[in-house]
Amino acid sequence: MNAIVALCHFCELHGPRTLFCTEVLHSPLPQGASSGDISGQNEQAEEEEGGIQMSSRIRSHSPAEGASADSSSPGPKKSDMCEGCRSLAGGHPGYVSHDKETSIKYVSHQHPNHPQLFSIVRQACVRSLSCEVCPGREGPIFFGDEQHGFVFSHTFFIKDSLARGFQRWYSIITIMMDRIYLINSWPFLLGKIRGIIDELQGKALKVFEAEQYGCPQRAQRMNTAFTPFLHQRNGNAARSLTSLTNDENLWACLHTSFAWLLKACGSRLTEKLLEGAPTEDTLVQMEKLADLKEESEGWDGSEEEEKPSSQPDVVEGQELSKCSPETSLMPDCNSWNVAHRRLSVFRSLRHMRQVLFLAFRMLAWHVLMGNQVIWKARDMDLVQSAFDVLRTMLPIGCVRIIPYSDQYEEAYRCNFLGLSPHVQIPSHILSSEFAVLVEVRAATRTSLYPTLFDDEQSLNKYEFVVTSGSPVAADRVGPTILNKIEAALTNQNLSVDVVDQCLVCLKEEWMNKVKVLFKFTKVDSRPKEDTQKLLSILGAAEEDNVKLLKFWMTGLSKTYKSHLMSTVRSPTSSESRN
Repeated sequence: MNAIVALCHFCELHGPRTLFCTEVLHSPLPQGASSGDISGQNEQAEEEEGGIQMSSRIRSHSPAEGASADSSSPGPKKSDMCEGCRSLAGGHPGYVSHDKETSIKYVSHQHPNHPQLFSIVRQACVRSLSCEVCPGREGPIFFGDEQHGFVFSHTFFIKDSLARGFQRWYSIITIMMDRIYLINSWPFLLGKIRGIIDELQGKALKVFEAEQYGCPQRAQRMNTAFTPFLHQRNGNAARSLTSLTNDENLWACLHTSFAWLLKACGSRLTEKLLEGAPTEDTLVQMEKLADLKEESEGWDGSEEEEKPSSQPDVVEGQELSKCSPETSLMPDCNSWNVAHRRLSVFRSLRHMRQVLFLAFRMLAWHVLMGNQVIWKARDMDLVQSAFDVLRTMLPIGCVRIIPYSDQYEEAYRCNFLGLSPHVQIPSHILSSEFAVLVEVRAATRTSLYPTLFDDEQSLNKYEFVVTSGSPVAADRVGPTILNKIEAALTNQNLSVDVVDQCLVCLKEEWMNKVKVLFKFTKVDSRPKEDTQKLLSILGAAEEDNVKLLKFWMTGLSKTYKSHLMSTVRSPTSSESRN
């Protein structure tokens, strides 16, 4: 956690002072705790706790070195400090803890060595012990701003038999720039800092009771004649915290506690990637898997002779549809797809575009518009690979595939149909503007594509003829998504994986437009004039874009449609929820 934890004290002579602070360093140590200052020969103690290696290192300075260090330090001068304002002795380089897991250093000094950090800590110290105080002057409080950071402060009293009121005022503050993170850490910080305070107060109370037992100060003060309070402040009035607690290792213990606090507070809250609601492809995939599970359960409970044997083509179509790529989560289909992908010819959309060249745009246009795409070839693997590539341009709910059949199937059953070469296609289909035919023939030349493919998957033996009753003109604008897909495919700086992600993003973008249009027209039943305005706002007013949206609307999941319909049917419930 990028924060600073500091112990502050309100001195009766000098006002609010910073006694001890611990900061997190992701870079080389600051000036007061450099590697030269903490050489191994001066190391006094080392211990490992919770993955943090703590080192207490003290280096003796010569008077000249001490003077130069004091002159460059942003902290107060020695003349402005008393025993109560001082924590570490002169020449003490501070404490350093090394986190082996994250290579982070936790460094403790009396003051931060960086001038800007010193100013931030100093301001937080003054505010925590003056104006930013909770009722009763003891307890937690939060304050701060964007410029000087946000502060969690917990003020408390320490018993002292020589102090005015027999107690001294301290605070432990945590400073960081992330307001939300600090507020979310409030319960954790409050519990742990409260534990540190209780330990300090417990030690000081024992010393206070022992001193009061030996020499009761209350009775002595009551029996002493009245003198001005300033004259009562003698040299013993300003006492260090180590004296109040009778703990010579107090600062090392505080360093360990503060370092653990910073590490633990930074580890308890982690950022998580929220993916949000499932995409339409995910919902459709889940629905298809559920339907297949119900079908398989129904088949398991029936006799084999009861299955209709008079319609082998329908059963075959169902089995082929079950093994379509959108249900690749099924284990049987997975092995079927893997076996065929080893022999696949088309490896990606970019690969297919290089093969078909100018004919690719017409084929892609028919795919996006929802027209029936028919492939006639002897090689089943070639047809399957072509469908695997082309289907990536469509939402899963819009894909209906029959990979290979010995007879023509109507468009309502499939929009991707693979046929053997001898199958006769009805003439009205060949002349229809809602179908496109790709015929894979033997190449008339010996080497048709010599530079594009390797020997294992070469296409020099094939020739692809793409025909349709409604050929797409080369100068036709086409749907917006088609132009973006072609731009991604022609950009050689984008790898195949990046292009795949581009397709995912484009499909999600247009599926969101489909959702808006569906609710606007089917659920709200808006007039055509309003629909045209909406299409203009969505950037889909062109004819091809409108056709694409209407086709993609068929790919919406049943879950989404039923959710919208249920909302419309029960307006009172939705109003009560609002």
